[in-house]
Amino acid sequence: MSGNGGGGTSATNAMNADKRPNELLTSWFARSGWSKGELARQVNRRARQLGANHISTDTSRVRRWLDGENPREPIPRILSELFSERFGCVVSVEDLGLRAARQSPSATGVDLPWTGPQTVALLSEFSRSDLMLARRGFLGTSLALSAGPSLIEPMQRWLVPAPPSSHHEPEPSVSSAASARRGRLSKPELDLLESTTVMFRQWDAQCGGGLRRKAVVGQLHEVTDLLQESQPEATARKLFKVAAELAELAGWMSYDVGLQPTAQKYFVLALHAAKEAGDKPLGSYVLSSMSRQMIHLGRPEDALELIHLAQYGSRDCASPRTQSMLYAMEARAYANMGQPGKCKRAVRMAEDTFADADEWDEPDPDWIRFFSEAELYGENSHSYRDLAYVAGRSPTYASLAEPLMQRAVELFAEDLDHQRSYALNLIGMATVHLLQREPERSAELATKAMLEAKKVRSERVNTRIRKTVDTAVRDFGDLAVVVDLTDQLAIELPETAEAV
Repeated sequence: MSGNGGGGTSATNAMNADKRPNELLTSWFARSGWSKGELARQVNRRARQLGANHISTDTSRVRRWLDGENPREPIPRILSELFSERFGCVVSVEDLGLRAARQSPSATGVDLPWTGPQTVALLSEFSRSDLMLARRGFLGTSLALSAGPSLIEPMQRWLVPAPPSSHHEPEPSVSSAASARRGRLSKPELDLLESTTVMFRQWDAQCGGGLRRKAVVGQLHEVTDLLQESQPEATARKLFKVAAELAELAGWMSYDVGLQPTAQKYFVLALHAAKEAGDKPLGSYVLSSMSRQMIHLGRPEDALELIHLAQYGSRDCASPRTQSMLYAMEARAYANMGQPGKCKRAVRMAEDTFADADEWDEPDPDWIRFFSEAELYGENSHSYRDLAYVAGRSPTYASLAEPLMQRAVELFAEDLDHQRSYALNLIGMATVHLLQREPERSAELATKAMLEAKKVRSERVNTRIRKTVDTAVRDFGDLAVVVDLTDQLAIELPETAEAV
C-alpha cells in the first residue's frame, strides 16, 4: 500500500528502464522552434482556457515527455491542438507518439446515424456534456479531430434522401399525457426561439465567440428537450432548423475560441439537424463553416471537398447570396492549394453571383445575411493573399489582394455590428503590406487591430495578430517599428485565459 517503500521504488525504476525516448514528439518539438519553457507555458495557457486549472507544467515535465513519459489527459489533446496550430495541419495524438485515450465512437466520431431520434439524442448528450464538463476542467479533451476520408465520406451521406419515416417521434421520457400536453408549441413560442438564435448570432459578430458560447449551448440543449417530446411534423421540422442553427453557432464560437475538436463535433451535428429539417441551404452553410475550419487547420483539399458537397447539395435551392459565399470559400480552398487559375475563376463567380443577390425574390435567412459586400471583398482579398504566400510571397498576388482588402476594411469600419470581421480584415491588410515589404504600414495596421481585438473575445483574432507580429519579427526584426510592435503586443494582448 505504501508508495514510499522499497517495492514502490523498484517498480518505478523498472518502469523508467522500459521507457524509451519519444522520437515522434521530439521531432515535432524540434521543428516547432519552441523552447521547453515556451511549450510548457503554452500548455498551461491552453489548460486554463479549457478550465483545467489543476495543470501546471514546467520544463522538467516537458523533458520527461520527450524522454518517453506519457502525460495524462487532457495534456495529449492539448499538445495535439498546439502542434496542429503551429504547423497548420492536423497533428494527432498518435502523430506525437502519445497513447490515445480510449474513446466512445458515439461521443467522438463523425460517422453518426442519419436519423431524427438519434440526432436529437446525440445533440442532447453532447450539449449536456459540454455544459457539465466545462465546469470540471475537461472541455474538449475526449475529442479528436477527423480529417480526410474519415471526415468527407460520412458527410457525403448528407445527400442521401431521408426515409419517409425520418421524423417519427422518439419515445417520450414522461407519460404520454404529459408529453402531449407539453409538446404543443405555439407559433409565438417558436418565433421567440428563432429570434433568440438571431440575437445570439448578433452577439457573436459583435463580441466574438468567447462571451456567450455557454448560453448558446444551453439554449441548444433546451431545444433538444423540446424535440424529445411529442411534436407535430411541422413543429418538429422548425425545431430541427433552430437546433441546426444553434449547433452551427456553438461550433462557430468554439472554433473562434480555439476549441477545434468541439467545433467540428457541433458542425457535424448541425448538418444532421439541417437534414432532418429538410433545409439544404442551411446544410450547405454548415458545410461552409466546416470548410473554413479545414482551411484554418491546413487541410485545403478537405475544405474543397466540403464546399463542393455544399454546392452540389444546394445548387437548386440556395439564394445568390449563399451561392456567392460558397464560391468565395471555394476560392479560398483553391488558393491554399496553390491553384491560381481555379482560384481566380471562383473569385469571379463569387462576384458575379453576389450581383444577383438584391434581385432574389425571397428574403435571405438570417444566417447568411452576414455575407455582405464587405465580407465578399474580405474573402476574395484573403484568397489572393493566401495565393501570394503559397506562391512564395508573390508580389503579383499581393497587389491583387490590396485594393479588395482596403475596401473591406473601409466598409467594416462603418459597421459596428461586425467588430470581429473588422479586426480580422485589419490583420489581413497588415499581412498584405508585409508581403509588399512595407513593415511600417503593416505595424500601423497591426497596432490598430490590437485595439479592436480588445473589444471582442476571439482567440482566432488574437492568434492571427500574434502570427502577423511573428512574421514581422522574422522578416524585419531589426527595425525599431517592429520592436515597438512586439512590446505593444505584450501590453495590449497579454496571453491570458479566454472565457469559453
